[in-house]
Amino acid sequence: MSTLVFAAYAAADALRVHTSVTEQFSAQLRLVEPLLVAFGIINALVAVVINPWRRDALPDRFPTIVQDALTIALFAIAAVVLLQEKVLATTAVGAVVIGFALQETLGNLFAGLAIQIEKPFRVGHWVQIAGKDGIVTETTWRATKIRTKTGNLVVVPNSVLARDTITNYSQPTADTRLELEVGASYDTPPNDVKATILEALSHEQAISRPDLTEVLVVDFAAYAIAYRIRFWINDFAADERVRDRVRSLIYYAFRRRGITIPYPIEVQIRREPPPTLVDRPEVGRAVNAVDIFAGLSEEQRTALTSAARPSLYGAGEVIVRQGQLGSSMFIVVSGEAVVTLEPSRHEVARLTPGSFFGEMSLLTGEARTATVTAVSDCEVLEITADGFRRLVLENPAVVEQVGAAVATRAARLADLRLAQGAGARGDEPPSSFVARVRRFLRLSVTAL
Repeated sequence: MSTLVFAAYAAADALRVHTSVTEQFSAQLRLVEPLLVAFGIINALVAVVINPWRRDALPDRFPTIVQDALTIALFAIAAVVLLQEKVLATTAVGAVVIGFALQETLGNLFAGLAIQIEKPFRVGHWVQIAGKDGIVTETTWRATKIRTKTGNLVVVPNSVLARDTITNYSQPTADTRLELEVGASYDTPPNDVKATILEALSHEQAISRPDLTEVLVVDFAAYAIAYRIRFWINDFAADERVRDRVRSLIYYAFRRRGITIPYPIEVQIRREPPPTLVDRPEVGRAVNAVDIFAGLSEEQRTALTSAARPSLYGAGEVIVRQGQLGSSMFIVVSGEAVVTLEPSRHEVARLTPGSFFGEMSLLTGEARTATVTAVSDCEVLEITADGFRRLVLENPAVVEQVGAAVATRAARLADLRLAQGAGARGDEPPSSFVARVRRFLRLSVTAL
């Protein structure tokens, strides 16, 4: 470009000097020649300082549109300096006229310059502009063009773009997090649902960061528990296909595990009553494994089980806390729990199906001596003092049998702590302990 400008200058000078032209035309040439020289120098200077072939990649924020704008601005300043009053008068009037006539166009122009310099996006980036998701295909002086996923071309004026919020899905990295929700039946514990979803998505190649996949409970809805799945992809163009794949994987995983996705309809269902505790074999096995009930008959253990209350604790939940007052004992039916001592939180025991704890609180109302926390989803059977008292009133010999067994167990634990140097012996005779149990349960001598 500078070469052509200098050639034009040489031609104008030769025309003025070597040909017979009128004095008025010669004056016009003398006026144009310094402008041509100034434009050639400015264009060459911009080409040297800011150009596409620099090794330091400086023009990343100075594309051709910005270089042209700089050249025009510097040339305007040079014209004012060279021509002074000859330009100023016409410039002032012309600026006002042009400003009113090209107000919107100039707004798009300057907004386009700002976009080119700031680079909030590039050609090929997936963005959301003016509420539309699409890939940027071109940015001009006047507008930015994006192609939506439906193949439509959306042209957004730069002045509108400068005032709008831009979401760039391709920066700072190509990874984008997607979310979708799914409902599961209330009959399935949340931890089971979460584990099933995470397992189903763990090897899906369309998910770029499987280790960051999350499943959150977001609502207890009318028909189902709502879960939100959050996962990452690195190809935003395929987001709908990935959502389809994730939903399909979850459906089949639920089908295999027997997890129901409830229908959002209202129907009248006559539900069969759930099996009683006595009918559940795992409950019977857990109660039969409790050694302090070993002296009870089958009928007495069945009566005790019928009066008990089942409870489900999620992983990490505290079942009982040390120092807490209580009047019940617990039998572990399924899952695993850990026994810890406060305040050190030192683990002293692991409880599995058939293990029990809290028998001293059941029989005497003493405060809990340790904290018991569910390690996994843990179902326990809680036997309350009221339920135990009803059994004793019907079977007076039970208090003697259970009380003696608990006293013997307490003595063994005391011996174990003494052997480990963790405390004094402090035995209590079974008869004295049984008397304390009678007082706590408000049992009269005649009732026994």
